[in-house]
Amino acid sequence: MRVLVTGAAGFIGFHLVQRLLQDGVQVVGIDNLNAYYDVRLKQARLNQLTGHPRFSFRCLDLSDRKTTAQLFKEQPFDGVVHLAAQAGVRYSIDNPDTYVDSNLVGFMNVLEGCRHQHVNHLVFASSSSVYGTNRKVPFSTTDNVDHPISLYAATKKANELMAHSYSHLYGFPVTGLRFFTVYGPWGRPDMAYFKFVDAIASNRSIDVYNHGKMQRDFTYIDDVIEGLVRVFHRPPQVDSSHAPYKIYNIGNHSPVSLMHFIEVIEDKLGKTAQKNFLPMQPGDVHATYADITDLNQDVGFAPQTPLEEGMEQFVQWYRIYTATSSMPAAPVIAQ
Repeated sequence: MRVLVTGAAGFIGFHLVQRLLQDGVQVVGIDNLNAYYDVRLKQARLNQLTGHPRFSFRCLDLSDRKTTAQLFKEQPFDGVVHLAAQAGVRYSIDNPDTYVDSNLVGFMNVLEGCRHQHVNHLVFASSSSVYGTNRKVPFSTTDNVDHPISLYAATKKANELMAHSYSHLYGFPVTGLRFFTVYGPWGRPDMAYFKFVDAIASNRSIDVYNHGKMQRDFTYIDDVIEGLVRVFHRPPQVDSSHAPYKIYNIGNHSPVSLMHFIEVIEDKLGKTAQKNFLPMQPGDVHATYADITDLNQDVGFAPQTPLEEGMEQFVQWYRIYTATSSMPAAPVIAQ
């Protein structure tokens, strides 16, 4: 089996590639290695993968229609997991063009590649951000999500609509996953948990928005990858809209208050945080909470990692990585 993983140098993409290689899958990974956050971290992830006999990597920008089309023409893929995207809610406020190029144009080019190559299953990353200011909890995939409060969320909702139309028109199975605050080793430094650990460990203060009155459904990376792999191996059947299409939430189904989350980090670091309490940020939401009933029923997904254990694993990785990250990363060679 040969699988294309986009965003292979990203947090979730890196972990997925590792898992697929362990499962004996041949993986082609692509990433444009943009500078949204420290490229050295992306290259450090890739360094863990390069050299594996079943892995090849290409540095490629999916918004380039010709090169993306050529990628799909060069070799057949049994499946595609599309994780590449411009992430970040607040970044989208000041950099809207980046989201259009990556999340809309890039996704369109992936859909076209899957259509022309008759891919057996496309799994793509959506986001819990599509729920916006929904008050009903837990968030269900049957909820109305027509009122996004950030451009990032709007692009993810658009991805779901684009994917459904292609699945309906061309009959190839498509599954979208609404990820809920994924965390863990090799995570993204723009995420709050990474910023908190880095600041507290360095004796800097942390910014606590909405005066700490927020909740998040923190989901450990290993749980996410297990759910993702199970979904990948179970293409959806034709639904009531006459398309082999499905959307799932993938979360911990257990929201945690921001203040308790900070307490867990303080405990793992053995330090007390200096907190700057601030008002709510534009585009942010008060709470996220995933209803994972469908995912559990269809593929048997159930999160296994307690927050305390997950943060212990992240802190251990953080200490090792920051102790060695001053070393220059090995160059990535496109294949």
